[in-house]
Amino acid sequence: MPFTGLRVGLVGPLPPPAGGMANQTRQLAELLVSAGATVAVIQVNAPYRPGWVGGVPFLRSLFRLMPYLAGLWRAAGRSDIFHIMANSGWSWHLFAVPAIWVAHWRGVAVVVNYRGGEAGGFLQRSSRLVRFSMRRASALLVPSGFLRGVFAGFGMKADIVPNIIDLSRFHSRGPYGAGSAPHLLVARNLEPLYDNETAIRAFQCVKKHLLQARLTIAGSGPEEQRLRQFVMDQGLGEAVHFTGRLERDAMASLYRSADLLLNPSLADNMPNSLLEAWASGVPVVSTNVGGIPFFADDGINASLVPAADSAAMGQACLSLLCDEHAWQQRAQAGLQEAQRYTWPRVQPALIHAYRQAMQQPTH
Repeated sequence: MPFTGLRVGLVGPLPPPAGGMANQTRQLAELLVSAGATVAVIQVNAPYRPGWVGGVPFLRSLFRLMPYLAGLWRAAGRSDIFHIMANSGWSWHLFAVPAIWVAHWRGVAVVVNYRGGEAGGFLQRSSRLVRFSMRRASALLVPSGFLRGVFAGFGMKADIVPNIIDLSRFHSRGPYGAGSAPHLLVARNLEPLYDNETAIRAFQCVKKHLLQARLTIAGSGPEEQRLRQFVMDQGLGEAVHFTGRLERDAMASLYRSADLLLNPSLADNMPNSLLEAWASGVPVVSTNVGGIPFFADDGINASLVPAADSAAMGQACLSLLCDEHAWQQRAQAGLQEAQRYTWPRVQPALIHAYRQAMQQPTH
């Protein structure tokens, strides 16, 4: 096995909550172990101890940061390489930066695996600080050509290692019947960035023509109450269901019940939800923002529409839902595309990145 004997310190979030990066961290840990590596996970979102600390803003940061730093120091002493799952904003400064520096001080190779569709704005504000820490890292990995281009614009070289999809968990649903009651799905957090209201408005357009249509919104976040009220105000309460955030097995089952995935985000990179929908045989209607056009082909394996354009999104949905042949073609193209993101396809790029990183001096 290619990773046999390798000791990896994997830094990142873990479920709960079961968000995209948390699921990717957990999945990567499982895959590395299955390939022979020894993995120590240093969790950036560990539960507060004692629990009441979580309600005290400054104190909760301190109570999480101190155990985190101690965990980094211990893990660095028994790791050959740190793999840091990194994101923008305070997540970068509070979690990625300490991990880079602890590994540097202890002579451990560091791979920074940066994700997130808001990298451009973050680097515009903080590129000097990011570059300062990245000089101590051995490699920068990103999941798409979009992010590689963003970092290149700020003088940082990145290599591509795509997100990974587990086809044993996310697998194809049955064929779609154009006469059935269509089930649309949104699988993003309920935050302004993901513009769930546009997806709801697009669903309204669909429901005017397909009266039995229903929409499921699987996610959680600060906009939940506002979106629930909006649904009620629009008279859609019987047709729209909010599930909250689901664990991966429940999400896999939900995909297999869906006929379309809607992704209304205003900024994005390589959302796992698109890969999961493809692997489940569910056609995708998405905004064409950020990194999405870099891996999704409009009219081939996805329908891409302008951001915040509910009419265009609704029409794209109807074009597929009212044409069984077009739906089936799109589903098949997605299934084929999902094969590019399986562990056997991604594993060689990751082991190459690890080997290159460990060959570089760490001081």
